[in-house]
Amino acid sequence: MMVDIIEKYGAVPKEVMPDTKHGASTGGMRKMVRRKIREAAVRLRQMHEQGKKESALRKAKEEMLSEVYRLLAIHLGEPPETFQWRYKDKDDKLSPYKTYTPRSFFREVVSVNLHDYVMLMNDPTRAYNQLYEIDRDRNLQEGRNWTYVNLPNEELKDFAKKSLLAGEAMYFSCDVGKYLDRDAGYLDTKRYDYESLYGIEFTMNKAERIMAKESGSSHGMALVGVDTLSDGTTTKWLLENSWGDSAGYKGYLIMTDAWFDEYGFRLVVHKKFLTPEVIEITRQTPVLLPPWDPMF
Repeated sequence: MMVDIIEKYGAVPKEVMPDTKHGASTGGMRKMVRRKIREAAVRLRQMHEQGKKESALRKAKEEMLSEVYRLLAIHLGEPPETFQWRYKDKDDKLSPYKTYTPRSFFREVVSVNLHDYVMLMNDPTRAYNQLYEIDRDRNLQEGRNWTYVNLPNEELKDFAKKSLLAGEAMYFSCDVGKYLDRDAGYLDTKRYDYESLYGIEFTMNKAERIMAKESGSSHGMALVGVDTLSDGTTTKWLLENSWGDSAGYKGYLIMTDAWFDEYGFRLVVHKKFLTPEVIEITRQTPVLLPPWDPMF
């Protein structure tokens, strides 16, 4: 989704479009946008039932979307069409100001091929070593559906470790609320002993929790660190979160390797860290899953 947005609109430095309260805490904004979109859907259905022509519905839809844009602009600010920017080099010297558009800035300054990155998933309810696509799961009409390679967790962790040891962080998503100690910043399956407290057992495995909607990907963070023993065994992982410095350990969460297995779901990894076998899977014709798939 980010790839589609950047390719169409570009990107800007944070100082050009600073974060807002609603960018860091989106609940109120999302509530208002949902209300307006639901209202728009009701009105379009009413127009259709009244026999209005498709051209009239499309015109009304454009007007409704302009109101959604207004809501977003009030909460987040309006993206600049052009801006001036300069930088400090390694010798602490300032470059001259240059005028950019968001697209030219990404092309000239960021200059990353976003198609070199691959989404990997651990979904034990589906066959592994298979490419999947979620129908209509995209954020642009002309964009691409969400597509991923489903792999065993050990492979995800191996690729993540290779990326981190090479100095490259990555996108990671998980079921962040499970066994979370928000104050200490810990994600650990042994953090809370519910079974001893209640005197009962909780026996669902990861696949069963997904199918029962007891677990699923709820939050995305940056996977930035890994802790290993002298024999190479992985013990813990470090996540950079977006909840602010007061949440977790100075804004970070530490997850155990066992927690990764049970509640980690997705990674976005550069293809140079993948095996030829996984690269070949990305060339498959994907299995098309419905929009209401349990994982999404």
